[in-house]
Amino acid sequence: MKPLLRKSTTYIGVSAIAVVLFVTAIFSLNQQAHAANLSGRLITIHDRGDEKVLLSDAATIADALSSAGISLDERDAVEPALDEKLVASEYQINIYRARPVMIIDGVTRQRVITPYQTAAQIVKDTGIVLYPEDQTVLTRSDDLVASGAGLQLKIDRATLFTLNLFGTKSEIRTQGATVGDMLKEKGIQLGASDRTSLALGAAITAGGELAIWREGKQTVSAEVAIPFSTEQIRDADRDVGYKAVQTSGAAGVRSVTYEIEIKGGVEVSRVEIASITKTEPVKQVEVIGAKFKGAYTTPSQNESITWDYLIAQGFSREQTAGIMGNLKQEHGFNTTGDGLAQWTGSRKATLLARDDPYNIYTQLDFLMYELNGGYRSVQTAIKAAYTVEEATIIFQNKFERCGICVEDRRIQYAYNILASH
Repeated sequence: MKPLLRKSTTYIGVSAIAVVLFVTAIFSLNQQAHAANLSGRLITIHDRGDEKVLLSDAATIADALSSAGISLDERDAVEPALDEKLVASEYQINIYRARPVMIIDGVTRQRVITPYQTAAQIVKDTGIVLYPEDQTVLTRSDDLVASGAGLQLKIDRATLFTLNLFGTKSEIRTQGATVGDMLKEKGIQLGASDRTSLALGAAITAGGELAIWREGKQTVSAEVAIPFSTEQIRDADRDVGYKAVQTSGAAGVRSVTYEIEIKGGVEVSRVEIASITKTEPVKQVEVIGAKFKGAYTTPSQNESITWDYLIAQGFSREQTAGIMGNLKQEHGFNTTGDGLAQWTGSRKATLLARDDPYNIYTQLDFLMYELNGGYRSVQTAIKAAYTVEEATIIFQNKFERCGICVEDRRIQYAYNILASH
């Protein structure tokens, strides 16, 4: 047999590998040497679709752009900011070029130059106020003669109207064209007993009003202020008219639940069924002057003193006028004889037992002593009154309990006093 001849490839393979390694080493050394000769930060600039890459030793973004030969308009925007210092090894710079935009806001057309890209940014840049319900559409305009700009921003304003929702009024905006559309937009679902002042298909009009209520009896809760009381300390060393607050008063808060009945959208009754005091009121303490320039104060002085005194006790202007209309009829604000309220019998005896009983402040203190004591229900009823006439009649019938009252005159006095203060 002929001997089998074998051709060895070991030497050739080893040689090839050695050549590759040698070339790779040389390339790596060249790359390292090349890199060693370069310095600066790698900066990529994006400008209107163009991209430019450079190495720069600039200290700030502005310097880097200047060294790259890139000029900017004062309305152009750059991110990061031009004054940002370059400290990292690599940066991406975005340039947003200012361009004209025609803004159409109803009948108002405004041409602006802005670098911003979105509708929200554009309106903010131009100082236009947008509400969450307003809508915007940003489109490209090819009609440069009509719009004078390459972009057009149209603002579709929401309709502003008044919504009375279960007794709470508020101004709201909507894109809904009808009442039904608005309810759907706002997520308001009507119950079986709920009614609307306009039909669901009625149009929502700017400046209009829509009421939504619930027919029949229902309960509602509200926070009600608790008026603070006032304690007045008379200082005989201070002239009448002086007043200084020693401790400031603060109203309290109570949570009240009412049962109300509504018919045809009108509240016909309201009854308080529960009340929880959340914050107690803080009493106000005042120092007032009680030094008279003479031994007697005139009815005119007494009227002014009485007004300030009753207001300080937490009575409203209308309630104060109602009480004072009675005092005017009773004794014309004189403190002589039976006093301001014409007290008689044991009530007058109790007044006269006090120090300086004919002093106007003594009699006003006595008046509040009775309203906080045996006549507490009278004070409660007056403070629930809303009108001058109502307050006048309550005080007349429940406090004065006069024989011949001349009610019309008391009411007229009360209105006169309200007008003069």
